Amino acid sequence: MAPRLQGDLHPDGRLTLSVWGAGHLSTLSFALPQGPCTYVPNLAEWDGGGLYVAQSRPVVLVTGAALRRSAPARRSAWWSQPEPARKIERRGDRQIVRTDWGTTIIERSGTSVRIAAGDTLEEARSGLELSDDDIRKEARDYAASCDAAAGAEPLIRTMVSQGLHAGLSSIRRDASGDFAGLAAGQSYSAPARTYYRDGYWTLQILLDRAPEAVRGQIELLARGLQPDGEAPSGVILTGDEQSKRWEIVRQNHAIVSEEHLRPGDWWSDHFDSPLFFVLTIADYTDATKDRLPLERHWPMIAAIYRRYRGFDKHGNGLPYKPRNDRDWADNVYRHGYVSYDVGLWIGALDAIARLGRTIDPALAEEASETARRARASLDTELLTEAGYYADYGDRRDFREEHLTLDSLTLLRYRATTAERAKTVLERARQSLETRHNETQPYGDWGVMCAFPPFARRGDTRQKTAFPYRYHNGSDWPYLTGLYAEQLVDHEAGDPTYALTRWWRTCLENGWCGAVEYFAPPWGRGSLLQGWSAMPAHVYLSRLSR
Repeated sequence: MAPRLQGDLHPDGRLTLSVWGAGHLSTLSFALPQGPCTYVPNLAEWDGGGLYVAQSRPVVLVTGAALRRSAPARRSAWWSQPEPARKIERRGDRQIVRTDWGTTIIERSGTSVRIAAGDTLEEARSGLELSDDDIRKEARDYAASCDAAAGAEPLIRTMVSQGLHAGLSSIRRDASGDFAGLAAGQSYSAPARTYYRDGYWTLQILLDRAPEAVRGQIELLARGLQPDGEAPSGVILTGDEQSKRWEIVRQNHAIVSEEHLRPGDWWSDHFDSPLFFVLTIADYTDATKDRLPLERHWPMIAAIYRRYRGFDKHGNGLPYKPRNDRDWADNVYRHGYVSYDVGLWIGALDAIARLGRTIDPALAEEASETARRARASLDTELLTEAGYYADYGDRRDFREEHLTLDSLTLLRYRATTAERAKTVLERARQSLETRHNETQPYGDWGVMCAFPPFARRGDTRQKTAFPYRYHNGSDWPYLTGLYAEQLVDHEAGDPTYALTRWWRTCLENGWCGAVEYFAPPWGRGSLLQGWSAMPAHVYLSRLSR
């Protein structure tokens, strides 16, 4: 995955190519040699050849593997209608593979094949301005930039390299080279969109490496905010052609139209998204000392504050979530006081109180008092007898009292005492680290996001209805990164297992790169997931200095 071009080279020789904002453009087939193969970010090499992905232009070089065939995509994404395939144009050593939404140009030269793509013919042609040597150099330089822990032992070194790749490659560009959002991952690019929550955890590793991308992300996310402080799960960023096709789906599919209320929304009205907007601005301001985004978007921050004060059902400073599936656990109908959302809320309150003193002293003081009241109410509403915080619910009717990694937002934003934080982390070590939990049936394989499985099956849907699947106990590397971060920050024990067990599982299964989630009976989620850079971020920011 590069700023424009993304794709997959499959073991059978298929090479699928897509362009950010346009979608799937073409599929090629190569006669790949048998292994071994060496893989580093955006570069694979085998005896006599390899695959090299450029960074400055949307072009990839393949050497030492004969091109067997090529074909245009019939649809830009799985949800779009298939369209008639157009005839491939042949001009000497070049093939031009066209679709109505983009173009691929294939150029052969001896044992080398350069494949350039773009949403226009002109953009694709620009890729061919790079020579074979140019492409190789850009690919090698990029891989070297990801090798940020070269002195570490191999498990850590490769985890950091692939994690940093997931973060850096999430930075997408449009055809003119301008910033076009942080992609969640390869499988979240059609329609092209950027998420409030995924982007937040991804940008942790980018704040000191690409602060300009974080600033651009703030401006894109601001597009999705409504005057009352509501925000969708993500903001859609497609090009013109894919936008036309997506709008046909959005307007004519009942379920889709119910979830995506506005043309620019990806799943409207998510409970956590506005809070992540505030936290993103706060983290950017703290890291760069650039207060311009903070000052420009302060009216919206104030609107977000007022919106969540309106969710204070019992006057205790805590927002009460309606029963729906609209926060990160989007297969779960969480209601009431949700530990994860409460943690984000208290973090946002502290940010408003701290950063707003010179902009809006009255609101800053009000946010400080609300944060005090929220902290004072937290244990009454969510603390369990076992000493950790319940997932969600209302003690007046029902609480889901299993332990979750996402509840560690309470620790990250210091919603509770240091002593309580250490108790929670010790409970997580014993219950969620599979090496210590003999009750779950799959042995030592990672850190579960929740245990035991949900008590009320009616609160779950789709993948999460199955124990150990998705939100019901899978290992999500971004959350294990959050867990490792809190172990370090609270001096609560060795974080190595949390940082590396997920990556060891990836290696054991032959998964190339940072995956979205996994569990033994169910396999993995998508590859190159941006927020799965969190473990690498924790190592680089806290343990390698």
